[in-house]
Amino acid sequence: MSMTRRTLMLSGAAALGGCVSQTSGAQIDQQVAASKSLLFSTVPGTQELSTRSAGMLVIPNIIEGGFVLTGAYGEGALMVGEATVDYISVTAAAVGFQAGAQSYSQALFFSTPDTLARFRQSDGFELGVDAEVALISEGASIGTSSTTLTKPVYQVIYGQKGLIAGASLEGAKYSRLIR
Repeated sequence: MSMTRRTLMLSGAAALGGCVSQTSGAQIDQQVAASKSLLFSTVPGTQELSTRSAGMLVIPNIIEGGFVLTGAYGEGALMVGEATVDYISVTAAAVGFQAGAQSYSQALFFSTPDTLARFRQSDGFELGVDAEVALISEGASIGTSSTTLTKPVYQVIYGQKGLIAGASLEGAKYSRLIR
């Protein structure tokens, strides 16, 4: 049986599914608010970047784990200004020499209204496939002048805890949640 990328992602998400309970929209909103405070206090320039962006997706707790086959899952909120416009899940899976578990947070900043609209209208969105992304390291300073924001999406991974070195969501799929 051949393993497609989608099958791989779904099997990795299913493996983590038992560890993740369904949360309400109100619970997600509370977690997002706390996560945004952590982001703004630990990654310089992100608060200004959020005000310059067309929208911001915050996923406060992505859980990743496995042995050789790893999966990751998290839920968050897509915000325009301070208003939540959608609840979003992220699912990822990978095969490789990895073992352990970790949790981390992710923020995506959509630079243009067009990129934000494509994200909201898509039936599943993948970074690197549907939009070019720039990764900003935790602790890095971000220059947010209008001339330096040249990528459609900026990604920040922060608040890492656990035993897997590094966090990457390449090939991750973002989907709308009904909450």
